[in-house]
Amino acid sequence: MGKKTAKKLGKEIFHLTLYFKVLLFIKFTAIMQTQNKRLMIMLLAVVFILLIPLVAMQFTSEVDWSPLDFLIMGSLLSFTALLCEMILRKVKTVRLRVILCVATLAALFLIWAELAVGIFGTPFAGS
Repeated sequence: MGKKTAKKLGKEIFHLTLYFKVLLFIKFTAIMQTQNKRLMIMLLAVVFILLIPLVAMQFTSEVDWSPLDFLIMGSLLSFTALLCEMILRKVKTVRLRVILCVATLAALFLIWAELAVGIFGTPFAGS
């Protein structure tokens, strides 16, 4: 192989490698943007859920949340959203993703019900 041919082949390999690196970067960026969009949507949903009692408190005296109530519920909802996001990012099979996310949401609803009305009668609910 001549010197010019080896140099030309080296250039082509370099360009091909650069091309694949650019493609991988674009794909990685697209995946990260999708994942970050999903996370932002989840966290915005937390904010909108917390706006419901805040707005209701303006119109009725039956909804009476303290700042601590907002803090606890915001923490509970945020933790649930982050846990579901982690499950969606780390778990590969769709079936296991669904099972784990449903279990996470079931735990959220049970804790929420216990904090709201004390359905189990634990000291956790203040009863």
